[in-house]
Amino acid sequence: MIHEEYLGEVCFRKSPNQFIMKRREPVKHIMTENVLSVKEEDKLRDVVSLFKKHSFRHVPVMKGNEISGIISSTDINRLTFGTLFENQDGADEAVLEMLTVPQVMTSKPEVVSVETSIKEVAEIFATKGFHALPVVEDKELKGIVTTTDVIKYMLEQY
Repeated sequence: MIHEEYLGEVCFRKSPNQFIMKRREPVKHIMTENVLSVKEEDKLRDVVSLFKKHSFRHVPVMKGNEISGIISSTDINRLTFGTLFENQDGADEAVLEMLTVPQVMTSKPEVVSVETSIKEVAEIFATKGFHALPVVEDKELKGIVTTTDVIKYMLEQY
């Protein structure tokens, strides 16, 4: 038999596989802070270099101080041949030169607040098919949260 107690914001669940899960833990506890971003006027090849250099897969796109989009390595990979055919670097470079960041990014991405619960973020990922969300406070970019962050958090619960 499972016994659950709700004390404030924390759920204590007692069962053969005991765990303690914070019901309203904010996303700021698992997000990546000091996130790098790109500008709309940046070159796509520079975005690719950023992905390779830092080994991440999503980056917010800024227009001035506002988040105007998000671009992923998957967005870039859809445009290039390098992963499908050998010796296609020239073709990939031509494609990256022809297109702009605004043409490739997801415009007006959904954003979440630093106080949005991890549960709410997981629901957004599950229902809307996103893999990353910019995290803001008073419209200012504070970080990014990904499906990987949520999965790692869930694994820590068990």
